[in-house]
Amino acid sequence: MHLGHTDLIRKANDFKSSKFPHLSLVIAIGSANKIQSIQDPWSADERSEMIRSWLEENSISAEITIIPDIDDPPNWVSHAEKYHGKSGILFTSDEKLAELYQKSNWQSTKVTLTNRDSLQGWRIRATLQMISTIDDENAIHSILKSSIPESVINYLISNDLIRRLATLGGGGEPVG
Repeated sequence: MHLGHTDLIRKANDFKSSKFPHLSLVIAIGSANKIQSIQDPWSADERSEMIRSWLEENSISAEITIIPDIDDPPNWVSHAEKYHGKSGILFTSDEKLAELYQKSNWQSTKVTLTNRDSLQGWRIRATLQMISTIDDENAIHSILKSSIPESVINYLISNDLIRRLATLGGGGEPVG
C-alpha cells in the first residue's frame, strides 16, 4: 500500500462523505488467491492489515473485502458482487475496471492517480527488494517515506515483511 493508494482512498472517502454519506466505504483487495511473487509479495490478509493500520491512523471507516481472482474479465463483476455486494458506486482509477462495472449497470467514478509516474507499484516493489537485506530501521524509513505511509512502513518492519522480497527473484517489470 503506497501513497497513491492512500490518495485514492481519501478521494473515495471524501466523495462518499459529500455525496453519499449513507453508503459504506468498501475497499476491495483483488488477486487474493495469487501465489506470492515479486508482483504480489504479500498475502491478502497482510495487505488487509496494512490498509487497516492506515485507516485507523487516519480515522477513516471502511470495510475491507478480499476477492479471489478468476482471470475472466467478462464475468468479473458478477463474481466480485458475491464479495462486495450487488449495488453501490465504483470509485476507481482503472479504466478497464470502470468499463466492466458500467457494462453491469453500476455507477462508476474514475479518478486520475496522483504522482502516477513515481508511485507505480513495480517501482516501489523494486525499491523494497533493493533494501530487503538492510537492518537499519531509520534507513528503511528514510528511503520509503516518500512513497509509503508511515503506518505501513511500521507494519512491514514489525512483521519482517520487507526481507521476503530478497528471495522472490526478479520482477520482470520495466526498470527506469
